[in-house]
Amino acid sequence: MASQHPCVIVVGAQWGDEGKGKVVDLLAGHFAWIARYQGGHNAGHTVVIAGKKYVLQLIPCGILRGQSNAVIGNGVVIDPQALVDEIATLEQAGIAVAGKLFVSNRAHVILPYHRMIELAAESAPGRIKIGTTSRGIGPAYEDKMGRRGLRVHDLYDPRLLRVHINNALAEKNAVAGALYHSQPLDAGIIVETALALAERIRPYVADTALLLNQAAARGEAILLEGAQGALLDIDHGTYPFVTSSSTTAGGACIGTGLAPTRITAAVGVSKAYCTRVGGGPFPTEIEGAQADELRQRGNEFGSVTGRPRRVGWFDAPLLRYAALLNGLESLIITKLDVLDTLKHIPVCVGYRLNGSGNAGQPTDAIPPAAAAWDRLEPIYETVPGWQCSTEGITRESDLPPRARDYLKFLGRASKLDIGMISTGPERDQTITVPGSRLQALLEQTHHARAV
Repeated sequence: MASQHPCVIVVGAQWGDEGKGKVVDLLAGHFAWIARYQGGHNAGHTVVIAGKKYVLQLIPCGILRGQSNAVIGNGVVIDPQALVDEIATLEQAGIAVAGKLFVSNRAHVILPYHRMIELAAESAPGRIKIGTTSRGIGPAYEDKMGRRGLRVHDLYDPRLLRVHINNALAEKNAVAGALYHSQPLDAGIIVETALALAERIRPYVADTALLLNQAAARGEAILLEGAQGALLDIDHGTYPFVTSSSTTAGGACIGTGLAPTRITAAVGVSKAYCTRVGGGPFPTEIEGAQADELRQRGNEFGSVTGRPRRVGWFDAPLLRYAALLNGLESLIITKLDVLDTLKHIPVCVGYRLNGSGNAGQPTDAIPPAAAAWDRLEPIYETVPGWQCSTEGITRESDLPPRARDYLKFLGRASKLDIGMISTGPERDQTITVPGSRLQALLEQTHHARAV
């Protein structure tokens, strides 16, 4: 926290959908640059401003404030059509994009054959479904790691583009046809569409690693924004029920080109309860009427897909794991108001490990294998609810005493300083906790902007 050049990472501390969009939009006023470092257009960040909802899939939420530069880093996989559509939507809403948005020339490109492969594979009989959005993100990352991907700068070399797509499609059509009986795609159509889209995004393409490092050298404040959450990280998440990129703080350096020595802090975002989309382990998941109530009150439906989210209670062991992976400086709690109606609120504070020779043994370990999660039994402590509205409260002292007690309990259970609390979807329905580490960090950032 002593650096005069603040560079802060915001990560989801659960399985994504924690409300990072609102948080990044809120924090953007303190930063000159907002950079997205991984993922694709499968992750939607929702921001509500004066009753109007904005759903951003690729462009960092900070662009809505108009005072920050928005960067799509090299670690993101980009569907050019999705990017063009998102730019058009923002411009139609009166949001300035020209001169504010910068797209990495090294980011990999999603093409129609990536979607074809993913959709066919996810729908194949007998395959374990992991709940992908079938938008081609995974296959694009596969091609990237296989060193057969296409990057943004390649779109401006027509000869290379034609050769690449013809060669790739010969393989993809053969595989999809043989394994999944998919209809073949036309290489000529894909090439011409890609060339046309390339011209539409050309004004935004830049060497974003250079831009960000130059900004850091000038002492300008930078906020790095991830998609999804820590438990969906390709290495450290609940594999194989994960995304295809590094969602943790470590991925921010790889996905932007900023060195680890530039990073000054990482902050985590967590709901006051827990949700998950798609398949995979979820120790605190609940079902039935109480789950339906949480889902409806929290509007727990995917901002991109509309899929209902699985819901459950706050999981402190997972938060401690996320804090360990990311070196979290502070925790931001969202959707506190969703719990307003509950008389009692269970919180998972640990696990018991079941199975032969270990029955009932307490553990804090996070299993590496998805099947091993079935042996974990959550240990709950129940906290009294407050049963009155917290919606829109902007000062910690105005919260009901039991709501303050609940937050203190979450802080102790997760061993994290709680720096901010969201009490509703609007930008101003937020509490910054006085004396918290996050408040100190923002004051430092404000000083850097003034200098």
